[in-house]
Amino acid sequence: MLSSLYGLARPFLFGFDPEHAHELTLGALARTQNTPLACAYASPRVDDPVTLAGLNFPNRIGLAAGLDKNARCIDAFSAMGFGFVEVGTVTPKPQPGSAKPRIFRLPQRDALINRLGFNNDGLDAFVANVQRARFRKSTAKTPMLLGLNIGKNGATPIERATDDYLIALDGVYPHADYVAVNISSPNTANLRTLQSDEALDTLLGAVASRREELTALHGKRVPLFVKIAPDLDAAQIAVIAAALQRHGMDGVIASNTTLSREAVSGLPHAEETGGLSGAPVREASNRVIAQFRAALGPGYPIIGVGGVLSGADAKAKIAAGADVVQMYTGLIYRGPALVREAAQALRNLRNP
Repeated sequence: MLSSLYGLARPFLFGFDPEHAHELTLGALARTQNTPLACAYASPRVDDPVTLAGLNFPNRIGLAAGLDKNARCIDAFSAMGFGFVEVGTVTPKPQPGSAKPRIFRLPQRDALINRLGFNNDGLDAFVANVQRARFRKSTAKTPMLLGLNIGKNGATPIERATDDYLIALDGVYPHADYVAVNISSPNTANLRTLQSDEALDTLLGAVASRREELTALHGKRVPLFVKIAPDLDAAQIAVIAAALQRHGMDGVIASNTTLSREAVSGLPHAEETGGLSGAPVREASNRVIAQFRAALGPGYPIIGVGGVLSGADAKAKIAAGADVVQMYTGLIYRGPALVREAAQALRNLRNP
């Protein structure tokens, strides 16, 4: 049912500019969530629980950050059967992001290029939307989890980046099941330099220290995950892995979009500036996941993301070393039916 409905809607949506289609979709989801019309995209959640970083995930399929930057549609995505949803990236102040056009489809490869640049309505609006969401009132035995993804404003000098992350952490902390620290978007100037050893130590040290203060203030310890890029070599991965463990980070999200164009060379829009997502980033993401698993050991939580367009792709993430899996571009190309397909594929790994 979900597959056929989205099959009818996709040609209509793909007839629009990608960002306009995105806004139309989010607008429709925001208006229909928690109404009878949500049955058009709702699906029973696959039961495949796992405990990770002290959190009880109802299943191992999540929504990656970036699709719902302002946390407008949390309940709609919950209705699709996700075990966890990550919204954002949010910055302390509202910002428009990069100039349009800034999203490009590469349908020949089930891919997107975006240079959105953390466009969002700012921390206050984001938190208000999170507070309006009703998913935590669910009667489900294991309710969906919510990750809140934070970043820096584009106008903030990179040497003051830590200030923005601490402001955002303060704002989202009481409302998050986990917080994702995004240091890997290619569309905010110099942001990826925060993945280098000295800058990373400074940032993670400050975030870890503030987390201790917030734990005492709010009476709960919220796990911290760090989102990294796929464009890393083995030496960089070793540095990051050591820093994550040294500063007590609870997990890593591998990975963000790639700057590489090798897999889409010659296609229309392939040379557009921005981060490439979808099928072409799958192998790079799996490589980085495997390298982080080797560096971090068997017990360290890894969220795998990048190029999940089928149940088999989700299983490949687990095989590479991920504990749970996120999707974004696959949802745009395949629609809500992909959520259940991928979740069932992972459940079948346990119960073949």
